[in-house]
Amino acid sequence: MTSHSSLPWPYPVRYGQQNSYDTDVLILGGGIAGVWAAIAARRTGARVTIMEKADTRRSGAGGTGVDHWNYAADNPCSAVTPEEMTQALVDNHYGYRSGISTYILNSSAYETLLEMEAMGGKIRDTDDEFKGAPFRDENTKLLFAYDYTNRYTIRVWGANYKPLLRRQCKKLGVEILDRTTATALLTERGAHGARVVGATGVDCHTGAFVVVRAKAVILATNRPQRIFTFSSEQRGSAVHRGGSNVGNGYAMGWRIGAEFTMMEKTMRTVFASPYNFPIYGSGNMHNTWYPATIVDANNKEVPWVDCNGKVLATADERCRPAEGQKFFLMGGGNGYPPPGLKQYAGPRLIPDLEARMLKGEFTPPFYADLTSMPWYERKVIWGLMVGQEGKTRIPVVQTYEKAGFDPAQDMLQAYDFLRGQGMAEVGAPQERTFGEIGVAGGMLVDWNLMSNIPGLFGAGDLLFGSQDHGNAATTGRYAGARAALYARGVSHGELDAAQVEREKKRAYAPLAESPDSIDWKELNFGVARVMQNYCSEVKNEELLTLAEMWLNDIEQNDLRRVSAANPHQLMRALDVMDILTCAQMIVQASKARKASSDALTFRRLDYPESDPPEWRKYIVINRDGNGGVRVTDRPLGFWGDLQSNYHPRHAENIAAMQRAQVSTAT
Repeated sequence: MTSHSSLPWPYPVRYGQQNSYDTDVLILGGGIAGVWAAIAARRTGARVTIMEKADTRRSGAGGTGVDHWNYAADNPCSAVTPEEMTQALVDNHYGYRSGISTYILNSSAYETLLEMEAMGGKIRDTDDEFKGAPFRDENTKLLFAYDYTNRYTIRVWGANYKPLLRRQCKKLGVEILDRTTATALLTERGAHGARVVGATGVDCHTGAFVVVRAKAVILATNRPQRIFTFSSEQRGSAVHRGGSNVGNGYAMGWRIGAEFTMMEKTMRTVFASPYNFPIYGSGNMHNTWYPATIVDANNKEVPWVDCNGKVLATADERCRPAEGQKFFLMGGGNGYPPPGLKQYAGPRLIPDLEARMLKGEFTPPFYADLTSMPWYERKVIWGLMVGQEGKTRIPVVQTYEKAGFDPAQDMLQAYDFLRGQGMAEVGAPQERTFGEIGVAGGMLVDWNLMSNIPGLFGAGDLLFGSQDHGNAATTGRYAGARAALYARGVSHGELDAAQVEREKKRAYAPLAESPDSIDWKELNFGVARVMQNYCSEVKNEELLTLAEMWLNDIEQNDLRRVSAANPHQLMRALDVMDILTCAQMIVQASKARKASSDALTFRRLDYPESDPPEWRKYIVINRDGNGGVRVTDRPLGFWGDLQSNYHPRHAENIAAMQRAQVSTAT
């Protein structure tokens, strides 16, 4: 039997060859945030280049589809204002959610969706499939999810959005460097913390070295994964987001001095567990499946209750605010972190279901019963939501239906309380995530979405305290315009030849043969093991110091041993080097916060008081020019007034795009 590693490499290998490009705005990462940034920057008149390690047609966390567009408070049917929704989301995270990116999302989600529609994306029920359904607006033909009264989340047919966005990029003349992994940011004169003047990369097919000179750079590379758990042979990819999302932008930004915050926030997750089931591939009642009816083995229905504890008799009631409640935030569920404030808590299954099951009132296993729901709920959950969600369209809907599953007559088992549910139960203490799910830490930015490094912008889930497909689209669109306007006012900086050569040497280091070589998987496993042992559920100064010591030891003694036999393995090795850097960032942020925090799911044994007033703040870390770590802080709500900071900039973005289009037409 021929092993995969012995097969000849199918592309010409060109190690050492340097391919150089010039552009105005360089976007690192061609996921949802990246392609939206490219479209906006190009429409603002800039020359634009995307560098993407995979293929922009389907790459990124949202590349394979989206079923709902969250927090579109600017849509004409919404009964919630962008200001109200932003404040609710920030409050619901105890203040640890970015008011900047959240307000951009709430104020331009529908506007962005209309632009998606103009590109050919379907956003409304034009075929009248759901005519008469309570979640349908008959005038606009928009479909809404979760809160049917306030109508701020729009159901969409988003399975083909990413190919349409890439087609628009090509139509506008965006230069796309697919299969090219970014490795480093370049700074003026090669100085630490100086203005960004470009970036380097490696072609994942040929191994050629790539250098791009740019006036502005947008990091749109998503969050780190595989920080705490990794064992590809046992668990497959073991990630919730795209397999190529490993936090490259975090590591690149860190190395030149960009500021990051909330990096100490990690949480338990079943997404990293070897026992979980395909995401949304088992019956449940969470977001994509919301508000599915759940029954036990005896077909006894599990009650739903609102935030006041009132039992809800119908499916429609599960999608309405409770008495005295203006609106709620999405749908809640057993196993989810409890809502920060009662007034925002959504309907959910009875919270004491497990206790009542143990008393014999309910008999496992449980099932999602779409057969007993109104036709429109059954059809919208299975046919639209599960059907358009990127992780489910093929592996769940197509596979299950081919096997004979019919939601009109079959129930699908849920795995609550059977130690295998992929949505509800928490994982083991060491099975943690930094960024696979939820609002996480990331790069600190201002209202231009620019970091403390001049010319370095961020978009999407790389931004601190950000989340969701709509957030990636809207912040990408906003950052693209801001970066293009910035680029108008600056000239190209000169690349530092020595900095380029240092990076080329670092990037190609795994190609050197070593008598004690290891592959990238072994390195990834070692980093994850250190984080499990010393930066897990409980922490103290001694544990964190050991984590720092062991990660530094890996950096100094094991990186040189990592080997790569072809350009693809080289890309994987560089990925894990960045995973190591991200792990070091998490440890440094954990050392800096001298208090526990329920809000950040952060526990220190040596500082047991949770969220004392003096520590209710953002801890900010960045690397100084000597290789040390600088620690500062920002107050909660440091972004100031939402409207006065956002609207003038947004108006400037739109005006610049309109002027550029007129100029192009002329």
